[in-house]
Amino acid sequence: MNRILSILLCLCFVCGCENLTERGKPSDVITGEIDDVSFTRVHLKDKFWAPRMEINRTISIPSAFYQSEINGRFDNFALAGGLIEGEHQGDFSFDDTDPYKIIEGASYSLAVKYDPALDAYLDSVITLIAAAQEDDGYLTTCVTNRCTRLSGWWGSSRWERVNSHELYNSGHLYEAAVAHYKATGKRSLLDVAVKNADLVCEVFGLGDDQISYPSGHPIIEMALVKLYRVTGEERYLQQARYFVDEAGRLSNRRAPGIYSQDHMPILAQEEIVGHAVRAGYLFAGAADVAMLQHDRELFEAVERLWQNMAGRKLYITGGVGSRAQGEGYGPDYELNNFNNYCETCAAIANVFWNHRMFLASGEAKYIDVLERTLYNGLISGVSLSGDEFFYDNPLASNGIHEREEWFGCACCPGNITRFMASVPGYLYATRNNEVYVNLFVESNSSIALQTGEIELEQLTSYPWLGEVEIRIKKTIPEKFTLHLRIPGWARGRPVPTDLYHYVDGEDPHFSLSVNGKQLRMNIVDGYVLLERRWNDEDVITLQMDMPVRRIAAHEQVAYNRGLLAMERGPVVYALEG
Repeated sequence: MNRILSILLCLCFVCGCENLTERGKPSDVITGEIDDVSFTRVHLKDKFWAPRMEINRTISIPSAFYQSEINGRFDNFALAGGLIEGEHQGDFSFDDTDPYKIIEGASYSLAVKYDPALDAYLDSVITLIAAAQEDDGYLTTCVTNRCTRLSGWWGSSRWERVNSHELYNSGHLYEAAVAHYKATGKRSLLDVAVKNADLVCEVFGLGDDQISYPSGHPIIEMALVKLYRVTGEERYLQQARYFVDEAGRLSNRRAPGIYSQDHMPILAQEEIVGHAVRAGYLFAGAADVAMLQHDRELFEAVERLWQNMAGRKLYITGGVGSRAQGEGYGPDYELNNFNNYCETCAAIANVFWNHRMFLASGEAKYIDVLERTLYNGLISGVSLSGDEFFYDNPLASNGIHEREEWFGCACCPGNITRFMASVPGYLYATRNNEVYVNLFVESNSSIALQTGEIELEQLTSYPWLGEVEIRIKKTIPEKFTLHLRIPGWARGRPVPTDLYHYVDGEDPHFSLSVNGKQLRMNIVDGYVLLERRWNDEDVITLQMDMPVRRIAAHEQVAYNRGLLAMERGPVVYALEG
């Protein structure tokens, strides 16, 4: 019997208190004033994410490292470092990124739960990576190993081709290095990353003796910003800006490339096109740069592209990328179900992008899309057992679409391992003496504010139940503000655009109380603002109804005409039959 997957989700409308109002304002670039709360300060104890993180730590990460070993990823570093003899292995110039991504995830896991065996294992892998680095900082093993079998990717010399993935390799190196340094305090991988970044800053730019290329496969933009934040070196932020601006500038008269996001400057773009992962990574990096450099024009350009994505090209699961050919976006409203792509890496990129848009603006609409992606189009990419993965996530199947242990192009398994380990870092954010409560997960958190440290405890069975209790376990003498997110699904909007809408006539409600006293609420940018001098053991209770709801797509989505989806809370359900 064929199994047909139909999409379902459940949502709650907002009706709440008598004086409930909602208002909005144009996005302001808050110029880096909002900071995320590190995953190391948020400890999950729920029954949804905490078990998955433990499976990621004990199953997914070891499994991915094992696959890297048997598929030659580590041998390539050893070969480049002169530690062994042999032939370069693998079919892609970006295979180096697989160990980098897994190291990043393993580092996050170390920070949450120390494991001396894993710590020592990372040291041994980092030793191989450091050995492979050339004297001037260059690091891409297939080039160092002169693998002519892969010359179609990289050519005959360094930096020859825009799609060589050399800078993509560097970007994942930097992200792994920053994570490892934050988790362990060790500089072993960070020093490798800094040496490589210094070379990149020297080689790429608009100078007469520099190469004027974009990144080809974006991620180095985000990664350089991370390196800037941890080192304080301004040149890394400036280099990130260079790569953001160089995309589509065609300053060396190269041919434009939609696939590689090199077809048009970001400031001139109106529609999101091309490779979905590249787009998400590039615009996430651009949001970083806009925020840190106070660049409203750049932020508004990225916001314009976000509106196109969320309003015309977003699946109900939060997945993006309708086309397998090119792994990318199709035309507006092309949201086919059976042969769509929705790559797992694209879902992760979408979370990165939305999170940075929130940090730049303080608007909950980005967290609404992030949450939808998190609970649906992203988490579907890994099995409950933690050792099998989807590369693509179609919304409908004839029953033959199955997860696999590994892929020849293995970008998704490593990406899942690093993302799953970082989930606690998405719950909260701060600005001065303000706390943004973005996601609801049972947890204990220590949060540094401008005038001191507070401790919060969340008690909830979310996403299965809509009651969330937040206890103030430790407070400060001064007033501080809680920005409590009211999810879009609870306010009658499955997404913050007109792409999807409820059609069931349900009228669920939500309510909010402090120490049992019901509150009247103003909603500002998707948040209820609670400002007061808080006492230890104060309790905030948010109650959201979660009826099963029916959703219809915009009338221009031809593939969904006559079809409905069902959802409950933030969760999209699948039917098998």
